[in-house]
Amino acid sequence: MTISVCTECLFEVLVIGERGVGKTSFITRYVNMRFKEEYTASIGVDFALKTIEWDNKTVGHTMSRVYYKEDTGAFVVFDTTKMETLEAASQWKHDLDSKVRLACGSPVPAVLLANKCDQTEGNKELSSLMDNYCKEKGFLGWFETSAKDNPNVDEAGAFLMENMLRIDRGLSSRDNEKDRINTSQSKATFKCC
Repeated sequence: MTISVCTECLFEVLVIGERGVGKTSFITRYVNMRFKEEYTASIGVDFALKTIEWDNKTVGHTMSRVYYKEDTGAFVVFDTTKMETLEAASQWKHDLDSKVRLACGSPVPAVLLANKCDQTEGNKELSSLMDNYCKEKGFLGWFETSAKDNPNVDEAGAFLMENMLRIDRGLSSRDNEKDRINTSQSKATFKCC
């Protein structure tokens, strides 16, 4: 007899950045695989749901914007045609780190998105700057993306998802260890992350 276990994970991902950098367009491209030409400003909070099959298992993936509550990952977006939004991305990351933490107290994994790369010619200065910038600011990494033309949108999503799954599995296995009764020790010790 074979028993099949299906584990479903629900991750809330925050997508933050300055007005007009392409947050809603990125979400629409990633979740619905389309791009809307007309610009409509988002007011308040946008929610979208994407279900992903990962290692032959279905994983629920919720993306939300402008809502700091129980998030397990984040995209911080800036506009490559407006470099002042890169400095603002640093402020968004700082705000994220000060307000959102994983259960163990660590900052949520965050990926920096250099959006609208379709509107700039292969910016070599940007590439050399970004690796150092990400290390300095605490980002997992960065991707040049275009919600319009779709380069690296899925790759950025997969990268963040892999890191969230790795963290979730690590925390889950530690949580399971804490729940076990250890008869060989009289005093249990607990560690986070």
